[in-house]
Parts: sequence; structure tokens; C-alpha cells
Amino acid sequence: MATEANNPINMNSMSSSLQRTGQWVFSQDIPTDVVVEVGEANFSLHKFMLVAKSNYIRKLIMESKDIDVTRIDISDIPGGPEMFEKAAKFCYGVNFEITVQNVAALHCAAEFLQMTDKYCDNNLAGRTQDFLSQVALSSLSGAVVVLKSCEILLPISRDLVVVTKVNSDLACNEAMFPCRTPPNWWTEELCILDVDFFTDVVASMKQRGLKPSSLASAIITYTERSLRDLVRDHSGRGVKFSDPENNDSEERSQQRDLVESIVSLLPSDKGLFPINFLCSLLRCVVFLEASLASKNELEKRISVVLEHVTVDDLLIPSFTYDGERLLDLDSVRRIISTFVEKEKNVGVFNGGDFNKGLCSASLQRVARTVDSYLAEIATYGELTISKFNAIANLVQKSARKSDDDLYRAIDIFLKAHPNLDEIEREKVCSSMDPLKLSYEARLHASQNKRLPVNIVLHALYYDQLKLRSGVEDKEGAVVVVPEAVATRGQVKADASLAKENEALRSELMKMKMYVSDLQKSGAAGASSSNAPPSNKKSSKSTFFSSVSKKLGKLNPFRHGSKDTSNIDEDLAGVDITKPRRRRFSIS
Repeated sequence: MATEANNPINMNSMSSSLQRTGQWVFSQDIPTDVVVEVGEANFSLHKFMLVAKSNYIRKLIMESKDIDVTRIDISDIPGGPEMFEKAAKFCYGVNFEITVQNVAALHCAAEFLQMTDKYCDNNLAGRTQDFLSQVALSSLSGAVVVLKSCEILLPISRDLVVVTKVNSDLACNEAMFPCRTPPNWWTEELCILDVDFFTDVVASMKQRGLKPSSLASAIITYTERSLRDLVRDHSGRGVKFSDPENNDSEERSQQRDLVESIVSLLPSDKGLFPINFLCSLLRCVVFLEASLASKNELEKRISVVLEHVTVDDLLIPSFTYDGERLLDLDSVRRIISTFVEKEKNVGVFNGGDFNKGLCSASLQRVARTVDSYLAEIATYGELTISKFNAIANLVQKSARKSDDDLYRAIDIFLKAHPNLDEIEREKVCSSMDPLKLSYEARLHASQNKRLPVNIVLHALYYDQLKLRSGVEDKEGAVVVVPEAVATRGQVKADASLAKENEALRSELMKMKMYVSDLQKSGAAGASSSNAPPSNKKSSKSTFFSSVSKKLGKLNPFRHGSKDTSNIDEDLAGVDITKPRRRRFSIS
């Protein structure tokens, strides 16, 4: 076959070819007078038979300095020995079969040997041209096979521009008026092409005005077929590892050129490709260390449709020189940052105020995805506190209606890094607003020993403020808590509320016992010194002032160091002038 011409010559097939040639040459009963060299193959033939059909061989013989030419070297003929054998057969009038697999190589060989109708009527080039137009290029399947066979004939096969044009014409017709099912079957046919020829066909289809969505379908199918051994799924967990020592191997270099060519083919319309496809392509670019331009282009396209992203899509792997699997956090940061900047510009253009917390639904969805992404990567050893906070702070705090997902990510990070000191744990929690946690999250936080003390006090003090006002926020609803009275028939206190404030009550109990001991020691001292009765009132006031001071130390906001802007919003509508209800008394 013609496809074997560029490969190292198989001596067995060459021997059989020469044997066949010898049979039909020596059957002429005329001694041969010229040897044609094609690579390592030698063909003993007759000059007059070759000159009658090939103008190229006639010129070699006529222009030779030797009076009697006995050897001709045409090793650069397209298709090699196999195609020359068929051309020689044609010169001798021996029948052979022209197929869609060999017609391109045979046509190129005929053009090289100048076996055209201009030199001789009904010559080989005319025969192959008729077969191309009437048979091979009459269907998309045949045209693709012909174009595939041209890959080993470069650069001379570039002259067969008609093949590329016919492929694009047939593909466009099938895309617009499908005659088979499924309708996108034509995209499967193009997958056998080399990326250079595929690029030519896509460019020609684009010039013909094919819809960008159809072009995108062809590119997606071609990419998934061509790179399926590199990325086997969209989650990033099917990446095929390569030997780090073969980082510049020929296979890896070919894959790098392939992915860069595919990125350059993407239509300008940004929303044509599913985000999981773009993220898979970005994983290939990172893994193959492709050009920075390809990486930037994919990051921009992903940021446009980031609201549809999933956590698995964002798990973009990177690799060290020893093959260790890491995560490309910088790409994710750039993608999220570009999206947030776009949302900010859109908000300003539409008359909104981005800085006052007027966030779109898209930004809120992205914020939830970012928090889930942080929870997924929180256990990775290379994730530092600064990198964790950098990603968490990319999305403004007003985009999060609740910080429960962020709290979950922080808790996983603290659990995965148990050796952090108090200051480092406070830095991890700095991106979270404890006042935006749900009832269940605050309950969990109040008993979470991994959290720094100030975060726990934030959650507890927030609930205490609500208790004093007679409201409780549970599961997003505002519920009036019934007054706890010791008379029969009245409603008992909420058991869940008692559990939530268990830690605080314990501290108050310890404080009361401590103050009681102080009071007893003070009373004993007073009786021994025969103090006047008027000092009892002073001692009583000292007891209450002492308790007040101790409770004041539990207030995390006494120095004004934390943001309490949300407290007024949460207590809106509550009448704080009403007398405080006494509930859950310690005694």
C-alpha cells in the first residue's frame, strides 16, 4: 500500500515487488536497457516503454551526459517503490487496481513523472484525476480516506488542494443537511485526519460560513478522540502519567503541538464549548507544558462560563519533575479573579453598586463553588494559609448569604494541619464571618476545639444578644422564644437552646462559685473586725460589680476589634426597650 512508502523498506515486500516486475518485464522477450533506482529498490526496465508515457524520464535520458544511460535514480518519487511499480505497469499496459487508499499517492507519482495528458493522451495523471472526482471524492468517507493518505506525501500533496476543498464541501453539506444518524456522524469521520489537515478542513468550512456550533462539535469530537489516552475523563483523576525523564519525548512533543493547534482552532464565540471540555483541555495544556498563550486563552474562556463550573472541573493537576501530582492553584485564582472582575464591570454598567453587596446570582453560585473547592483541596500539603485565604477572599463576602460552606472548608483545613498555633488558626478563620453562620453551624462551632477562642466567643455572644432580645435565628427563620416561667402549664425551654449555651452556663457557674467564695471570705473578715452593719450593703454591691466585670470579660466586642455590622441587621425589628427576659437561670 502507498502508506508504507515513507516507512523503512521491508525487504520481503521489496523482493516480491521486484519479482512481480521481472515477470511482466521479461515477458516482453526484449532485453532491458535501463535500471531505475527507487531508494534501495532497483527495477530493470526498457527505456522506450518509459519514455513513451513519462516526460520526466525522457528529459533525464536526453539531458544526461552519458551517451548510453543505463541507470536512473528517482528515489524522491512520491509513494516510493510501490507507486513507481504501478506507474511502470501503466507504461507497459499491465492492469492494476486504483483504490481510494492509493489514488492520492498514485496521482502524485504521476504528476512527478509528468505522465499527463499534455504529454500523452489518456495518461496516468488523467486516469487518477477521473477516479478522484468520480469515485473517491463522491462521498465524505472516501474523501477523508484520500486526504488521510496525503499525510505521508507532504509537501507535494499540498498541490492536491481539491481534496481539502472537497472534504470541507462534503462536511458542510452533512452538517447542514444530515443524511444519516446520528446527525453529527461526519465529525467522527474527520477524526482520522492529522491535525494539520484537520485544521485545513476546519478553516475551509469556516470560510464557507458553517455555523460556529457545528465547528465546535467537530473540534470537541476530534479532541476527545485524539487526546483520549491523555485525559480519560473530565474529573482530572484520569490523567495519564508520563515518565518525567521523557518530558521532551517525541510522543509528548506531538501531543503538545496537537493541543496548541486545537486551542488555536477554537471559534471566537466564547460560550460554544461546555466548561468541562475547556477544563479538560486546560489540564492537557498544564500537563504537557504547552505555550502560555494557549493557557491564557483557555483560562479566559473558562472564566466566561464559570457559573456552570463544578469542583471536579477546577481540580487542575500540575506535576513536579519527579512526577508528583500537585494542583495548579494559580490558574484557578486567575480564572476566579477574571470572573469577579467581569461581574464588577457588568454591575457598574447596569447601574448597580458592586461594593455594597449587590451581587448577581452567578456570583453567588460561584461563591458556593469556591467554598466547596476549598473544602476539596484543604487536605493538600502544599496549600498554605496565604494560598487558602487568597482563594477564599477572591469572592467578596457579600456574595455569601451563609458562611457554612466556608466554615466547613476551614474546619477541614485545621483538621489537616493540627500543628498550627493560635495566631495561625486565627489567620485561617479571618476570611469567615462567624455572624453569618447558621444555627447548626454556630452550634458546631461552639463545641469545636480546633477553632481559635475568639471565633467561639463570636458565635456564643451573637446568640446571647439574640436571647436578650427574645429572638432566635434557627434554620433561616425568626422564631419568638417563649418566656421560661416555673409555673404549671407554661412551655418548657427549648432543649436545643440549652445545649447551645451549655458552655456559657458552665463558665457562669464557675464564676458564681468563685464570687461566692470571695463573699464568704469577705463576710468572715468583716465579723472578725466588728465592722458596722452599713458595710453589708457595700459588700453586696461589690459582689454584683464583680460578677458584672467577669461577664464583661466574656464579651469579645468590648475592644471593638471585630466587625459587628451584621448584628444590627440581624436584630432589625426587635424591640430592645422591652425588659430583658430571664431564661435558663443558672440557679
